[in-house]
Amino acid sequence: MKSRYGLFLSILALAAPGAHSQSQPPLKLVQTFKMPTDVKGHFDHVTVDVAGHRLFATPEDYEAVEVFDLDRGQIIHIMKGIGRPHAVLYRPDLDRIYVTDGEAGEVKIFDGKNYDLIKSVKLEVDTDSIGYDPATKLLYVDNGGGDAHQSYSMFSIVDTTAGEKVADLKIDGDTLEAMALETSGPRIYVNNRAKNQVAVVDRQARKLVESWPVTLGKVNVAMAFDEANHRLFVGCRSGHIVVLDTASGKELQALPITKGVDDLVYDPGRKRLYAACDGAVDVYEQTDPDHYKSLGKVATGPAAKTATLVSQLNRYFVAMPQHGSTPAEIQVFEVQ
Repeated sequence: MKSRYGLFLSILALAAPGAHSQSQPPLKLVQTFKMPTDVKGHFDHVTVDVAGHRLFATPEDYEAVEVFDLDRGQIIHIMKGIGRPHAVLYRPDLDRIYVTDGEAGEVKIFDGKNYDLIKSVKLEVDTDSIGYDPATKLLYVDNGGGDAHQSYSMFSIVDTTAGEKVADLKIDGDTLEAMALETSGPRIYVNNRAKNQVAVVDRQARKLVESWPVTLGKVNVAMAFDEANHRLFVGCRSGHIVVLDTASGKELQALPITKGVDDLVYDPGRKRLYAACDGAVDVYEQTDPDHYKSLGKVATGPAAKTATLVSQLNRYFVAMPQHGSTPAEIQVFEVQ
């Protein structure tokens, strides 16, 4: 009787709601988009056009942006003539694609239908990370710095409607990285990797107003923002997410992650942080603004550290470079 009773309890436990949820990984691989074997080297940012069912991938050494059909998982176009692609913005109201080209030092503007080049906005070499303000249609771009043999970096503002540069701001330090924009205020937070700081820019006054030191992690390259709770998340390749209070600029804590992070995103709906690192995605859940619980690591592949979350599709996309005999691919994860 005891053995039967024990078996009965075990069955009840397995059948109970949530019995598997605790061991369920936060991400589940559901699809892969394969790339040609000649696509080599690292990727930079991945961007998705949700309405158009397209994904834009930026293999930096391929001198092109690959355009995938999200439904079929196949390449539908290769946007060539981009010396070193870094970031992509798609503006649906104009049906235009904006690509930063680090080699040419330009923001290239393409037609969203036929992919023809419309115009190029000249900046400095190493035109790289971007931040977009949908209210003003202004694009903020870091460029210049070390590759331009400068001890400072340029933080440039591009009017995406006119296709013109409207302002430049110099920031001391030869490498800037990811940025995050407030929607309720005028500030932009920028990773000043060279100084291991967060640069705070007032986008109305167009000037640097503060610099916050990052001491709980090193090589700050990725950034995410929980604006509602005044929490800025700074991803550091040393293996940390540093949490800062944007009301004070103070560091609050450092969350351990896999080394080599390159992309970081915060999902306010699920209150989760996703850190794309070298070979794994580290996922944290925010229980409150001062407490974070690890949901585990999800394996990806060597140097697969660029990714994006598309909440509307419940999908997380990771770009994995070619390694060994395995071709480059886009890994598509379902959020669990």
